[in-house]
Amino acid sequence: MAVAHLSPLAESAGLLKKWVASGALNWQPPPVISLAKLFGKPDRFFEMLATSAKSAHLSIEALARLLNESNGGNVSLAELAVARRNEKKNAEAIAEELVRVFVTTLDREDIEALSKALYRIPKTVEKFGERYAIMHHLVEADNFAPQMAIAQEAALVVVRMVNMLAKSPRLEDVKGENDKMQELEGRADQLVLGHLKEIYSGAIEPLRGMAMRDLYDLLEKVIDRCRDAGNIVSQIVLKNS
Repeated sequence: MAVAHLSPLAESAGLLKKWVASGALNWQPPPVISLAKLFGKPDRFFEMLATSAKSAHLSIEALARLLNESNGGNVSLAELAVARRNEKKNAEAIAEELVRVFVTTLDREDIEALSKALYRIPKTVEKFGERYAIMHHLVEADNFAPQMAIAQEAALVVVRMVNMLAKSPRLEDVKGENDKMQELEGRADQLVLGHLKEIYSGAIEPLRGMAMRDLYDLLEKVIDRCRDAGNIVSQIVLKNS
């Protein structure tokens, strides 16, 4: 008896029927990864850092208003607290974005370092405000006017430097801004030395002298925090030049 042989086409058809019956053809491809979500918006971090720099500047302006309006009166820290909370939200948003985004224009470590440096500005400003609220009856707000003016200038330099990051700035331009920051810090250091000479001259009551020393030191730290942020921007531009 002759054995019937199936053609290759018939064999393929039979296998196809078996696959369909077994559900093997119900396979679905894996979901497509969104490249937009993976890489993120290129200028997103520039925008967020610029917002942080602006918040830091606003906190220093709020402190200037507090000193101008508190001579001999009550001290309200509400505006300083709001500025610091806003800056904290900005820092947390940047940290969350770094987790979500795979590729960034700037190095992740640089973004984190600059974000932290910017957050320290309103944090130190608020600390000054809290101490001033306790000691304001021992000092006069006008005593801090020269240092406050320098802090305001330094904050503006920070805003300009951070805004420059999105524009691929020339190293010379950033260095020029950072030189201004170093000059402001030098002026602030000279003011502190003058204050210390006055405090330790013996002409000032000890308790008042202690309060002045504490507040001068904190205001100097505000300016130092601005310097730190400027230095990080300079390092970022130097690294990417």
